[in-house]
Amino acid sequence: MRKVILMMSISLDGYFEGPNREIDWHMVDEELHRYFNRKTRAMGAFLSGRLTHQLMADFWPTADSDPDSTAPMVEFAGIWRDMPKYVYSRTLEHADWNTTIVREVVPADIRALKEQPGGDLAVSGAELAAEFMRHDLVDEFHLCVHPVLIGRGRPLFPEVDRLTRLRLTESRTFGNGVVLLRYERVSSGDL
Repeated sequence: MRKVILMMSISLDGYFEGPNREIDWHMVDEELHRYFNRKTRAMGAFLSGRLTHQLMADFWPTADSDPDSTAPMVEFAGIWRDMPKYVYSRTLEHADWNTTIVREVVPADIRALKEQPGGDLAVSGAELAAEFMRHDLVDEFHLCVHPVLIGRGRPLFPEVDRLTRLRLTESRTFGNGVVLLRYERVSSGDL
């Protein structure tokens, strides 16, 4: 069965973006981008919220034609265009680039999507990720912790009334100081 994987970059103090939605503190160099490409190429679909999808759709479809794009950027442009995408939005009327619009997160629909053949499902966008976490739908967390304290902004993890146990399955330090922490959920039978 496919997994739902939350893949996000965060600051050391737990924010995914600054108070004005800025992400200019992300330290994505060629090594880290190659890692992202390898992981996302194996995915079966991207699941994102409207804002994340529109930010991606504004840049990636033609990024490989920009002479200033690096080789990993050119590679990711093709991965993004070809990957099936589900954008969760109550307001978006049209989306291109192999995208299906879904109006709301329905846990039974996500479970059915997980049972389809193919690669894992990458969820991104803080509001959508929070909704998936509220419904207990995230199987793995792939967090790239950037060596920066931004002080304030939007935290990745919303407050919840339950404990979620995780098991560290991978850690890696990139040359730029970003640390990958990969966790999977621990089922109650594994406690």
